[in-house]
Amino acid sequence: MTLARSSLVSVETTPWYHCVSRCVRRSFLCGKDPDTGRDFSHRKKWIAERIKGLASVFCVKVAAYAVMSNHYHVVLYLDKEKAESLSDKEVLERWYALFQRPFAGRKFLELDGKGLSEPELMEVRKLVPVLRKRLYDLSWYMRCLNEYIARLANREDNVRGRFWEGRFKSQALLDEKALLAAMSYVELNPVRAGIAKGVRECEFTSVKDRISGRDRGKLMYFQGEAREKEAEIPCLFKDYLELVEWTGRAIRKEGKGYIKEEVPCLLTQLGLEPRGFLSCARSLLREFGHAVGSSGKLKSLVQKRKVRHLKGMKAARRIFVKKAA
Repeated sequence: MTLARSSLVSVETTPWYHCVSRCVRRSFLCGKDPDTGRDFSHRKKWIAERIKGLASVFCVKVAAYAVMSNHYHVVLYLDKEKAESLSDKEVLERWYALFQRPFAGRKFLELDGKGLSEPELMEVRKLVPVLRKRLYDLSWYMRCLNEYIARLANREDNVRGRFWEGRFKSQALLDEKALLAAMSYVELNPVRAGIAKGVRECEFTSVKDRISGRDRGKLMYFQGEAREKEAEIPCLFKDYLELVEWTGRAIRKEGKGYIKEEVPCLLTQLGLEPRGFLSCARSLLREFGHAVGSSGKLKSLVQKRKVRHLKGMKAARRIFVKKAA
């Protein structure tokens, strides 16, 4: 049974989410179609730029992304605290950067909140809290991303109808281990697909942007990088890069056994078994359902959602087990 998005996404439970959208029939609508020979690779840039561009409007930070030929992944942080700190004017300005202005909202901005009638002020007072919530709403962010890309692609093809196969898939990331596993899984999509030999060759990914310095200011900062007091990815970028490079090398040699080399410091700090982490980096979507985390975190979420079971409990016990001393 399809669950309502509101039952799957709760900022109070976690602000971190891994999302995936696939093209209709999983066709190569963002890459080169091997059957027809048509090449739509330029659309990858559309998606990457939109992912990062929307982050400057919404109170949403992009921790990781990867754009493939027929789907894309993104790891997002929903910044409720940032949204609640915005003035009414800032809320309206952000929202109207994407959508047409209702008359009262337009007049409020043009007159800087002065000279409005009481009914107009009442309308603005009702409107602003709704828009403020939308600025950190996962569904609204994904809607503004997917609808925009679908319109561009359909206009280019001179067709109508679906571009994306349906609702995007979302996974709540319940702890730091789940976050880093999801980010590694996302960044290494090109390696798993065999189109890149290593993480530094992964085009249209956030790790490639960070390494090259391209659009780095549009991506979420790692620990110690932010200039102001704001949420950060809870590790140093150099440690994260070491982790994904090590993971990428292991994925390329899948089936040949564990690579006997020094374990990344992040795995040691988190107390994770290397084999368990590699399993998650290879098959996160298959192993887990709507939430990723330790078995304890998943059990707590089961109780909170008042459901009988969450997919991934068995995988959590295997993957996120504490490394023996």
